[in-house]
Amino acid sequence: MRRITSVADLEALRRKLQEKYRAEKLRIIVCGGTGCRSSKSMEVVEAFKKEIESLGLENKVDLKVSGCHGFCERGPIVVIYPEQIFYQRVKPKDVPEILERLTRGEVVDRLLYEDPNTGRKIKHVYEIPFYAKQKRIVLSKNGLIDPTSIEDYIAAGGYKALSKALQMKPEEIIEEIKKSGLRGRGGAGFPTGKKWEITRMQKSDVKYIICNCDEGDPGAYMDRSVLEGNPHSVIEGMIIGAYAIGANKGWIYVRHEYPLAVKHATLAVHQARELGLLGENILGSGFSFDIEIVKGAGAFVCGEETALLQSIEGKRPSPRQRPPYPAQQGLFGKPTCINNVKTWANVAYIIERGADWFSSIGTRTSKGTKVFSLVGKVKNSGLVEVPMGITLRELVYDIGGGAPDGKKVKAVQIGGPSGGCIPEELFDLPIDYESLTKAGSMMGSGGVIVMDENTCMVDTAKYFMKFLKDESCGKCVSCREGTQRMYEILSDITEGKASEEDLQLLEELANVVKDASLCGLGQTAPNPVLTTLRYFREEYLAHIREKRCPAGVCKALIKYTIDPEKCTGCDACRINCPVGAITGKPKEPHSIIQEKCIKCGICRDVCKFGAVILS
Repeated sequence: MRRITSVADLEALRRKLQEKYRAEKLRIIVCGGTGCRSSKSMEVVEAFKKEIESLGLENKVDLKVSGCHGFCERGPIVVIYPEQIFYQRVKPKDVPEILERLTRGEVVDRLLYEDPNTGRKIKHVYEIPFYAKQKRIVLSKNGLIDPTSIEDYIAAGGYKALSKALQMKPEEIIEEIKKSGLRGRGGAGFPTGKKWEITRMQKSDVKYIICNCDEGDPGAYMDRSVLEGNPHSVIEGMIIGAYAIGANKGWIYVRHEYPLAVKHATLAVHQARELGLLGENILGSGFSFDIEIVKGAGAFVCGEETALLQSIEGKRPSPRQRPPYPAQQGLFGKPTCINNVKTWANVAYIIERGADWFSSIGTRTSKGTKVFSLVGKVKNSGLVEVPMGITLRELVYDIGGGAPDGKKVKAVQIGGPSGGCIPEELFDLPIDYESLTKAGSMMGSGGVIVMDENTCMVDTAKYFMKFLKDESCGKCVSCREGTQRMYEILSDITEGKASEEDLQLLEELANVVKDASLCGLGQTAPNPVLTTLRYFREEYLAHIREKRCPAGVCKALIKYTIDPEKCTGCDACRINCPVGAITGKPKEPHSIIQEKCIKCGICRDVCKFGAVILS
């Protein structure tokens, strides 16, 4: 494509592409997100290519590889348009049958999604409960376009908001973002328009903007999926933001563990630059701006904006005291506006559709939608985008389908590793910044981990504290020493070595770390401890007073035995025991040698007669 130099050129190209894509073709879209790729979706793509060629369907079928569709637990996913037929867990061997049925106007029933509650086979994407309650804005194009094609993005309306923005005054753009109520999607929830305004007000000839894609929360992959599946939405938002605040250089900071996101973002920047949407005199406006990709080394603390700045500058990433804030004195000492991937991805939609449209979604103080990764003990795990204000109950049960295997949901941990654990009885809580903070948790970047009745909340707190102490940069004593000591106390509790005085010390220490730490990591690190103490104190007391783990998780406090009345001597437990701790002759009751038992639970899993008892 030739370089475009004006808004008129861009719109002419859009019309040409839309006419091309309007051809009467069936579209087969295969999910190419990381989750589906791990389930060999690219082998499915190759199978489709070969079969389409062998059947001579090139002029009738358009095959496309998209970004993440969200329903990761059901991958590889294939959706056929225009009817929106949804196929799940597709294998290469299924492809010939799919195409054969497609030419006859039929579907492959065995590949359709089956509602686990009703047993009904569901044909269309929009009828599946996982998608029905979602409101997709940021993810709206993820399952429709090829993320490696700028043509796809433009044909779907991409860069239309940029055309509009470049004909507005910078102050008007900032006012529109302020009016929309958009708040930072990285976790803190600071008003985006206000941050832009502060950066623009600084008296400096050089200003920078940064996209923060240093997503390090266990189980979280929202930012990765947006950058993988629709990188141009982020780039368009960054160009608009740069024009609004007066910046001419930007960085996308993405962790190196995200190779596909790095690849797609790098390609997207190159494509935008080649087309004239990045670089000098964008669309003939006189405004110049370019973007550089920086790969982070995987330190969780780099999610904190001042540590991220240190990393880009080539220094050891550790937070610094604020003020001055990055908007006042940031990268290389210049005013710098840092926003999360999802924040930038919202910008173009707000400018194109208007602040009133965006602010009509959500609650009084939390506008728009929020993207979550829904993982853990839940039937429908994946990536979801929902309106702010939806309840945890709707998220976990209506979209997530509840816990599998008939288990009861016990709690969710929301807000990443330093988020709080919220019990099931509070699931009618609306998901907004203020409500979650009041409950002892936080919005965070959007990780939601569902826990069932077999989860030990003390062990959960210990797990997250281990993660946080390991990721602490060590700059301030309260965080460096406090998280380590909290982890040690939690370890003692799970091993039956702690007293009630230790529990009191744990709570006091958590509050000190929260109040005295330098950055957001340390200030929020005690949340898993404080919320589990607040809502699940009886579990702590059972570990301390009774030397018992109610969930049967903490190995030092559990014991496996075999009930001779129920044991049939089937030998399954003895054969599968990895350490030879089970003795007994075939067809006679078996027993466990306690000194050798490593408490792995395999014997209980393989026993079909309920003879293995956990106490």
